[in-house]
Amino acid sequence: MEELERQLVEFLMDLFQTIGWAGVVGIMALESANIPIPSEVTMPLSGWMLIQARGLSVWHALLVGGLWGAVGCTLGSIISYALGVWGGRPLVERYGKYILVSAEDLEKADRWFARWGDYAAFISRLLPIVRTFISFPAGVVRMRLVRFVFFSFVGSFIWCGLLALGGYYLGEHWEELRAIMRPFDIPIAIALLVGFAYYVYRHVRRGRKRTILVDGEGEA
Repeated sequence: MEELERQLVEFLMDLFQTIGWAGVVGIMALESANIPIPSEVTMPLSGWMLIQARGLSVWHALLVGGLWGAVGCTLGSIISYALGVWGGRPLVERYGKYILVSAEDLEKADRWFARWGDYAAFISRLLPIVRTFISFPAGVVRMRLVRFVFFSFVGSFIWCGLLALGGYYLGEHWEELRAIMRPFDIPIAIALLVGFAYYVYRHVRRGRKRTILVDGEGEA
């Protein structure tokens, strides 16, 4: 994994030297469009290369870094959201039973996002791993687009601005920030796996209960 990140860093350095903030926007858009490129690498590197190394102020790191990072995140999120609406939703409605997603589950997800979607769109942007994939399910349940875009942008602005700020202060040692944050990936990944395992267990158990009830009625 670290070797892959090293190659990514070399690519990003060349990209930023060539096209500057446009490269940041493009990479952050890819990250928010379900391509796991760690923003914990992209944004601190930009804070060093595009701000601190050019003699710009700390406010450039927070505001400019946050702005362009959030623009990229929002563009990628809209793409992922659209895929959820026009591709994911029809597939789930038609084939969801084969992946343990029933119509009842979809209705529950619709209600949950209707109530908590604003918080989910905002908070997920402050979490590694989760931030990369939240947009697609938001599209599947058809969360209101304007609110989704607004809260995604605000959360992304905070996340990207703080990471760029960290890169600004650490300078050429910006990779220390990624080293500090990398351990947080593990508990988040474990929590997601545990949640998925519980989801599968609950659905399998519910399916068995229904089978038993049907068999019992048949025997009666």
